[in-house]
Amino acid sequence: MTFLMKCCALVVNVLCLPLHVIEAVGLYKVYKRIFPFWVYKISIKYNEKMYDKKKELFRSLSEFKRPSGQLIILEIGCGSGTNFEFYPPGCKVICTDPNPHFQKYLTRSMGNNGHLTYERFLVASGEDLGSVEDESVDAVVCTLVLCSVTSIHQTLREANRILRPGGAFFFMEHVVADPSTWTYFFQHVLQPLWYYFGDGCCVTRETWKYLEAAGFSDVKLSDIEAPLMLMIKRHIVGYAVK
Repeated sequence: MTFLMKCCALVVNVLCLPLHVIEAVGLYKVYKRIFPFWVYKISIKYNEKMYDKKKELFRSLSEFKRPSGQLIILEIGCGSGTNFEFYPPGCKVICTDPNPHFQKYLTRSMGNNGHLTYERFLVASGEDLGSVEDESVDAVVCTLVLCSVTSIHQTLREANRILRPGGAFFFMEHVVADPSTWTYFFQHVLQPLWYYFGDGCCVTRETWKYLEAAGFSDVKLSDIEAPLMLMIKRHIVGYAVK
């Protein structure tokens, strides 16, 4: 199957040549203006299907409050703010995303979630959170983001840096399927096209390996089959304590 998979992936890559050219000359930036609209619409459906899983995951956020009762959350790649409804009342939220065009939808989500205090919105990638002080937040949230960052290793390094001792990194990410499945085959074959559709999204990453090697003191991770389309069905969900 490996030979066939590589041949099919090559064909798809060739068919994507016009898209490669569009990106090379800088025209792909136009899609970054449109992408937040699609994410906003898709995220509503995603939340409906993953509601119970998200609720269960973020229920643990309250465990990481400071003795004063304060909880500061920084979300990497907040997008349109679809996680806000699951955050504990009264916590402070720092929003970050490399795409400034999400702000319109982010503002809408903020208005719908008045139980939170929004500290600021930073236009920043997960790999570069330099404007956030060391050990200054209680929890870092990252959902459906590690699939598209340039460096998972550096993103986790930044998360570790800004987390206070005893804080936690919360994640919910789609990952590559088991190599023995047809899903794995189609993930690798269609990846060149999926990259452009998902604004850099990669469906072939073994993200759990990076989490296990990131230096956290404890990693609580569940491997689940989400009720979603084939390409993003396998998910890892959990949190890692600094």
